[in-house]
Amino acid sequence: MTHSSLPTFRFPAGTRVAQALPPQHAAVTGQSPALSVMTDLTSVRAATVAPATPLAQAEQSMIHQGVRLLFVVSSMPSVDGIITATDLHGERPMRLVHQRGSRYEELNVADVMTPLSAIDAVDHAALKHATVDQVVDALRHNGHAHLLVIEQASNAAPVRIRGIISKTQVERQLGTQLVSSAIATSFSEIEQALSQ
Repeated sequence: MTHSSLPTFRFPAGTRVAQALPPQHAAVTGQSPALSVMTDLTSVRAATVAPATPLAQAEQSMIHQGVRLLFVVSSMPSVDGIITATDLHGERPMRLVHQRGSRYEELNVADVMTPLSAIDAVDHAALKHATVDQVVDALRHNGHAHLLVIEQASNAAPVRIRGIISKTQVERQLGTQLVSSAIATSFSEIEQALSQ
């Protein structure tokens, strides 16, 4: 059996590199399947950060990856919590700077992240049978910018975070702004509500 070598050639002038296209989210309605507004982490790589990462570095990571949420991971694949763009400049870091008599630059992700136990989640199996209107109701009721989608444990795998639902993405796909029905409990929440 003979093998011929693969032919090679030199690049012509003006050759360009292929560019990835941004994900095209189809327009949705309130009656669309809820899964149409979920970022599926089996298709899109989760953006992560270590707990000891300085806040400024975490912000640069968000900008670089084009996300507003990072999963805080001390040892893959276990998740400790999340940190959002709002967490980086909200009430929590400023309060810690004041309490500790430190500088913002001395704070790290672990100081201001939201632990996994304090995050609202929805079940992936239930989401398969839900509509976007139900997702919107959950976002409004909880007053959060994100919901995590959990896939329950099976004989083959432990419980895992299967996806993320972002209020911003839902608004973009619906073409309308969502107004939260949750009652603001702090100045930062009031400020955030006014800035939306």
